[in-house]
Amino acid sequence: MNLVTTLNALPPWQAAALVLVASLGAAVVTEVVLVRVARHAVARTETELDELVLESLRLPLVLTFALVGVFALTRIPGVVAAVPVSAEALEFYFGRPALTTVVLLWAWALNGVVNRTVGYLQESGARYDFAPVISNVWTLVVLVGALAITLSIWEIDVSPLLAGAGIAGIAVGFAAKDTVANFFGGIALYFDDTYRVGDYVELDSGEAGTVVKVGVRSTTLQTRDEVLVTVPNSVLNAAKVINQSAPGRRRRIRVPIGVAYGTDLDEFESLVLDVAADESLVLDSPRPRMRFRSFGDSALRYELLCWVASPTRNAKATHRLNRGIYDGLREAGIEIPFPQRVVTMRDDVRSIEGNGSMAPTAPVEGATSSDETMPGGRSEGRFGDD
Repeated sequence: MNLVTTLNALPPWQAAALVLVASLGAAVVTEVVLVRVARHAVARTETELDELVLESLRLPLVLTFALVGVFALTRIPGVVAAVPVSAEALEFYFGRPALTTVVLLWAWALNGVVNRTVGYLQESGARYDFAPVISNVWTLVVLVGALAITLSIWEIDVSPLLAGAGIAGIAVGFAAKDTVANFFGGIALYFDDTYRVGDYVELDSGEAGTVVKVGVRSTTLQTRDEVLVTVPNSVLNAAKVINQSAPGRRRRIRVPIGVAYGTDLDEFESLVLDVAADESLVLDSPRPRMRFRSFGDSALRYELLCWVASPTRNAKATHRLNRGIYDGLREAGIEIPFPQRVVTMRDDVRSIEGNGSMAPTAPVEGATSSDETMPGGRSEGRFGDD
């Protein structure tokens, strides 16, 4: 003998009272006993995530026990027969609304659990910066699922709706193809882990900045000029993105230096490395190093290689190093060669005409020049006939 048969054997008022008392009692016990015990248990844990889940599920759990009694009354034949309304009316005004309320409560709760969990994880570390994309997808899934179950409860035939939705979907798809592309582009960027909030990225189109917001449709960058640039996710998904903050935030900078031929290289290298060691923006590890790259036309070409803590410090560190190196080389008397040109002009043969004006007595041929490289990067140019 099942529970419905047992309740049906009782007088209608006793069966109704028993069902209502049982459902309300279960709701009270859940709120007063089970929820309190669960709160004490989760309070002992280190994470706050379990507390967020408990608070999101508490209300729908308690109301579900209370509404189950209302729905159960519409399923007991003896109670239905004793009510002075038809079974269809009882189902329409009590059974289906109660069940619909339970479905909507749990849809709201499940969506809240995921959204609050995403917010918690997003605040806990940069690893979950793309989590809002998943949150939006989950919200869409819960909304569609709750709508489908609600229509099923009310026995609404969705076939005409599906046919109309198919036609409308095609029209919306053409009208919102960019939005859809941005949406799926954001999902692709999430799974590829291309960048995170706080990363400094450069695009092949020339834009560069720090990622300050990652949304479903677009990503927002803040440039060094504190200008916000919004880039659609579909563009980012198809573009070449250089993440200067991955896999680590530190970045190596290269400072080219030219020194004159004949310079004491040991003294020069030691001086430059001392300048780099004294610069506060330069990291101690890896240690700065000097590299002799090539023999130039008028200089020995070197590069100073050193590391900074963040790609946003590249420009400032390069500026300070250039100034420090210049001052150090000047004080040490080490020459930094630079291009120079010495021009020698030859006097043309001229005569003074009777009216006192100067005029050439012979045609002046086209001027020619020849450059000769001189020590220290100087070149000599001669104009005129050779």
